[in-house]
Amino acid sequence: MVSLHDKIVAITGASGGIGEATARLLARRGAAVVLSARRGERIDATAKDIREEGGRAVWRVVDVTKAEDLRRLVSTAIDEYGRLDVLVNNAGIAPISPLADLDTEGWSAMIDVNLRGMLNGVAAALPVFRKQGSGHLVSIVSVAGLSVSPSMAVYAATKNAVRTVHEGLRAESTDGVLRTTAISPGYVRTDLADSMADPHLRERTRRNMNAMGLPPAAVARAVAFAIEQPGDVEIGEINVRPTVQA
Repeated sequence: MVSLHDKIVAITGASGGIGEATARLLARRGAAVVLSARRGERIDATAKDIREEGGRAVWRVVDVTKAEDLRRLVSTAIDEYGRLDVLVNNAGIAPISPLADLDTEGWSAMIDVNLRGMLNGVAAALPVFRKQGSGHLVSIVSVAGLSVSPSMAVYAATKNAVRTVHEGLRAESTDGVLRTTAISPGYVRTDLADSMADPHLRERTRRNMNAMGLPPAAVARAVAFAIEQPGDVEIGEINVRPTVQA
């Protein structure tokens, strides 16, 4: 097992699912983690667990739609550990529905959290990475951004947009300072379906996640793999799919 000792990693959406699994795995491998989410009691409990196991963890309540919250998250990492090596953009929501339902509030929420939240992370972390001379941006995207399914048009659009931003950052980062990795899972057994308003769609998605979903730890291992690579090895995108697809 490769050690992540000395890596300082901030993670958004760390109150459950992929974010929590990633925080626990990276801490076990030696990284110091800075957990963030809107549910403070959840990330507080996770941080306590990590510290009780001998790991290093702090936390901050963050709403990724607010740029100042992401700036405070980055500042917390620097204040506590002296720098920030990796920002994992994991926060996301999926109040999906057919376009004909005209759920404009859900559309706006997905754009704000999934896309604008990622951009707020870029705006907060990139100046620090430039000043340090190195940094790694990891974003949890989705295979939904590669193949659009019914009811998922806007969700897929936000994920595709995140992938596009990553490619733009990669193309602009010719000086070797910034590394970028987009990780695209298929179904993952998380509580993402809770944000879906349609009860039938919510239940169907939960069934699919339970039947075919990856454990969050599988995606966490992909994150760890990307971070562990030497600086001259570029891992631009990782697709993590279940063995059976819907």
